[in-house]
Amino acid sequence: MKKKHIVMIIIVLFIIIAVAGWFIYKQIEKSGREYEIEKISVENYEYFILRQDGQYGVINKAGDVVIQPEYANVIIPNPQKAVFVCYDENNDTKILNQSGEQIFSEYAKIEPIRLKNIASDLMYEKNLLTYRQDEKVGLINLEGKVIADPIYESIEGLPYKEGELLVKLEGKYGVINNKGNDLVDPEYDQITVDNYTTAEEGYKRAGYIVSNTTENGYRYGYVDIDGNVLLQPEYTEVSRIINVEDNDNIYLIVAQNGQYGMMKNQEQVIGNEYQSISYNSESNTLTLEKTKRYGVATLDGKVVIPVEFSQIDSTGKYIYATDIDGNVEVYKEDGNPADVEGNVYILETGNENYQIKIDNTQGSAYSILNKDGEQITTQNYSYINYLYDNYFIVSVTGGKVGVINDKEEPIIGIQYDSIEKVEGTDYVITRLSENNATQLYDKNFKQLCEMTNAIIQPKENYVKMYNDTETKYFDLEGNEKQNTEIFSNNQIYAKSQNGKWGFVDKSGNVVVDYIYDKATDLNSYGYAGIKLDGKWGVVNSNGEVIVEPAYTVNTQTEPEFIKDYYKVEYGYGEFYYTK
Repeated sequence: MKKKHIVMIIIVLFIIIAVAGWFIYKQIEKSGREYEIEKISVENYEYFILRQDGQYGVINKAGDVVIQPEYANVIIPNPQKAVFVCYDENNDTKILNQSGEQIFSEYAKIEPIRLKNIASDLMYEKNLLTYRQDEKVGLINLEGKVIADPIYESIEGLPYKEGELLVKLEGKYGVINNKGNDLVDPEYDQITVDNYTTAEEGYKRAGYIVSNTTENGYRYGYVDIDGNVLLQPEYTEVSRIINVEDNDNIYLIVAQNGQYGMMKNQEQVIGNEYQSISYNSESNTLTLEKTKRYGVATLDGKVVIPVEFSQIDSTGKYIYATDIDGNVEVYKEDGNPADVEGNVYILETGNENYQIKIDNTQGSAYSILNKDGEQITTQNYSYINYLYDNYFIVSVTGGKVGVINDKEEPIIGIQYDSIEKVEGTDYVITRLSENNATQLYDKNFKQLCEMTNAIIQPKENYVKMYNDTETKYFDLEGNEKQNTEIFSNNQIYAKSQNGKWGFVDKSGNVVVDYIYDKATDLNSYGYAGIKLDGKWGVVNSNGEVIVEPAYTVNTQTEPEFIKDYYKVEYGYGEFYYTK
């Protein structure tokens, strides 16, 4: 074999090895950036905060006291795990387990990590705690394993981004994940989240607006979720267009010296020559302003309506441009003229077969159009909102609402104060304020129930409708169900007779006499509420009264009990149990 052939083979092999190495490195780097968020629901909680006489402790789901209520505060980062952060009156902490034994004593000044801008009973990182050593901060998990060595000046939650932490190192901020891996290098004076969110992943794909201080003030840049610096911190303002759900492209409005432009990823698609740029979600376009004149551009930066109008309005599927003489021209989102009058708005419904027309010639007159733009209603309504299928909520003068179909046939008479869907179901409810009546309908608008002062609670497989005197259950297909069917594993069931409530077993045998004003069914912890003369008590799964009606519970919904403790919600999703 000739020498030059051998050299070529060596070069080729070297290139292959280098490419493979680069690929492996990237896969390892990507793996290090990935993290998981533990998802739990209150039905799976094992432990709860106990508050008694102004002091805090812990109970388990059986209602047994795990930590006596003798602390100034107690935090349970993960209600499925027996790791309790207990504060004394000096705000010092110690970590206890389910036996009340101190754990993690080898670490100093342990603290939970509060999630920022999140209103929930799960207010803390579910598997992390900070600790201090030599005035530095590190991370351990709830098993006591070190996740990050104590090298940081501070560690705190990053707004909206559970699983990501803002860290300070040598006076500069960066971001790490809950595995301790770097996401953003610590080289900035400030880091904020761009607030981008998707229905599937929440804020996980939100990037970072970073900034450094200069002699002329803060200068901003941008880092994406892969750690790529898309913009160096050299702009006076950076903001992301967060209403565009596009995981492949990032649209950033940037300002330099008071002039605005737009970047698509790292490409400048609109130069910094405008006084303002704003996004129009209905038409998916941008309104540009220059010297009090306005125009429209696409997200790719193409100007489709010249910047020469005194006003731009994006309402519904069209764009309305008003010239300096007050004349209105109507355009499609691509900039082509639309055959629509300037005082008529066309709204999309989410169903390609229907649109809603608003004619502002004389007041606001609503009507329904078909997919060809033809009006299919004859009456002018004061309000129309698409419901589902071929149904619409409509209102006439006076404010009452009802439901019609696309043939303008009345489905629910226009006589109610409000109509809405029950979240997560095909049910519709109507309300009348004059008698506080609520009507529940299935998806075919068959009335299932009417109840005064009703509370509707959608659950995973059923809907509960109740008030102070009665309770009804419906499956998601519109069938009324007995509590024996909904809670088939329970031993006893709440039942009313002659206006009084008690409990029966599966065979209908009376277990608790009909002597109460109201009773609830057993909850997932095996306890039910009984109400008499405005006071609440508790029975267990055998029907034994463990608390005679004595509690005054200030809640609009039925109270929740664990043994002889009742649940108190005190804002922002947080709660404790007390008695």
